[in-house]
Amino acid sequence: MPKKATIELTSSSGNVFADLEIHNPEEVLAKAKLAFQINKLIKDKGLTQAKAANKLGIDQPKISALARGRLNGFSIERLFRFLILLGQDVEIILKPHSKKIKGQHSHLQVVSIPA
Repeated sequence: MPKKATIELTSSSGNVFADLEIHNPEEVLAKAKLAFQINKLIKDKGLTQAKAANKLGIDQPKISALARGRLNGFSIERLFRFLILLGQDVEIILKPHSKKIKGQHSHLQVVSIPA
């Protein structure tokens, strides 16, 4: 009987970008979550890429990049502006860091509240 391959599993930190050791993983995750919401709103509103581009004041290739998760050319502030143009309220909440674990830094988090 042939031996079965052993698969090694590693627990996730909860942020795939941190697990992949990508620079500034919390910002990258926040941008990904914002882009997900923008793309969902565009789809829910039935907008074509051309109509979405017009509404957001950008060109269609940038909408395509956003839809494909290519977010290097988009700042968090710009993504906030897109959400506002799509009829969303954006709130920024500052609060003291809740975990007092040595070496752990404060974090950036995006939370979407369903309508």
